[in-house]
Amino acid sequence: MPKVALFNQSGSQVGDVELNDSVFGIEPNNSVLHDAVVMQQASLRQGTHKTKGRSEVRGGGRKPWRQKGTGRARQGSIRSPQWVGGGVVFGPTPRSYSYSLPKKVRRLAIKSALSSKVKAEEIIVLEELAFDAPKTKEMKSVLANISADRKVLVVTADYNEQVALSARNIPGVTFVSADGINVLDLLKHDKLVITKGAVEKVEEVLA
Repeated sequence: MPKVALFNQSGSQVGDVELNDSVFGIEPNNSVLHDAVVMQQASLRQGTHKTKGRSEVRGGGRKPWRQKGTGRARQGSIRSPQWVGGGVVFGPTPRSYSYSLPKKVRRLAIKSALSSKVKAEEIIVLEELAFDAPKTKEMKSVLANISADRKVLVVTADYNEQVALSARNIPGVTFVSADGINVLDLLKHDKLVITKGAVEKVEEVLA
């Protein structure tokens, strides 16, 4: 079982935490990680692109000139695709790019991402993370105490409004609860700062 140090908010080590081998100690599956990231990025696409086809462009109701006898090519409408200002052929239309992977694949991807963090020694477990009021300064101080000064993903067991408000103005810091933990956030950030309660909750769901 992987074992990592347990810190308090002051940055002092107060013990060790044994992580579940089936969640934090597997061999990361890079192929599944790639599939999960592509799925998440596809779901984030707005898909609001739109062009007008020839039936939607204004005008072009009358035949521009007669069929025969002019010496020019036959034309039925000045809004045909070959005309300037005409409709677009096979242009993009609004659509959803989101799709879903099987549940087992999604779970394997999260376990692979968590295991890769442990393997790279980029995980910091806190005894607890709580503030009396939203204070960005206090959040910065906690991160400095545990040497998490770059891109950091902060995870608590449940949604904590004080922590969320304290973290949101710090560049490079993202806060999620254990329920919202995802592959894209795990791979995008250099450090994972997770509370002991969140570790237990993640293990309960994924083990």
